[in-house]
Amino acid sequence: MEVLIVFLLALLWDLLLGEPPALVHPVVWFGRLVGFFDGRWERKGPLPDFLAGTLAALVALLFAIALSLLPFYLPFPLNYALAVYLLKSSFAIKSLHEHVSRTVTENIEEKRNAVSMIVSRDTKSLDEAHLNSAAIESLAENLNDSVVAPLFYFLLFGLPGALLYRAANTLDAMLGYRNERYEFFGKFSARFDDLLNFVPARLTVLLYLPFGGRRVLKYYRLARFKLNSDKPMAAMSALLGVWLEKPGVYHFPGRAPENNDIRKALKVYWLVVAEWVIIVSLLLATEVFPCLNP
Repeated sequence: MEVLIVFLLALLWDLLLGEPPALVHPVVWFGRLVGFFDGRWERKGPLPDFLAGTLAALVALLFAIALSLLPFYLPFPLNYALAVYLLKSSFAIKSLHEHVSRTVTENIEEKRNAVSMIVSRDTKSLDEAHLNSAAIESLAENLNDSVVAPLFYFLLFGLPGALLYRAANTLDAMLGYRNERYEFFGKFSARFDDLLNFVPARLTVLLYLPFGGRRVLKYYRLARFKLNSDKPMAAMSALLGVWLEKPGVYHFPGRAPENNDIRKALKVYWLVVAEWVIIVSLLLATEVFPCLNP
């Protein structure tokens, strides 16, 4: 029950207060740590770059695990307070909603700027429909990355699992690009993130089933563009009945997405979040994972 209390307090923190300041946010620390190595390593070739990038990633991952173990060495109530803080930092429910909701605007330049804050692609040449698509895609993908996956690993491995996942996802966001600079330096980070997201991405699709059923499964079978990230996008596309696409990378059929479809996507988001929170709470309350309740 102690673990359930920690989870519920972390959830309450997220919904009421949102993200901690950047200066004391563990995710920011993970990013700065790997950025330190990235900025100082002169690219020297495939093998040296791969080894250097792997070492940088392992340092960040080990730091995340070490950070997650600190509450076990603190007296009450500091141990609970730090555990709540660290667990909250591993997921982001309120802030994801806030970032995506800012893309709902009739002003195309405001929309372009808001979308550029949540996707890595260049938004300058995107038309309104593709901007709407990018916002919905980001919401669907990050529902997995920022909510389902970290809590999935919390269920399996406790606080170390949640923080390890968050660190791995941060590394992939920073280094997991197929370009000259990161092709080899970021390869370990990208593949490790793929491995960790394999089950959660498909679990996220299952969470959509109560709201879409056969149509979700139909679109899931179309999701053969990427290993993981296209699966939650397919489910969201199915429920909304809109096309989602990144030209040259993936396309799910439907009508052109509009502003109101982003609003609908946010409603779907909260339904899935609520469903997942209830499942996690019940599993913690019934102590299905006894390793979390020593």
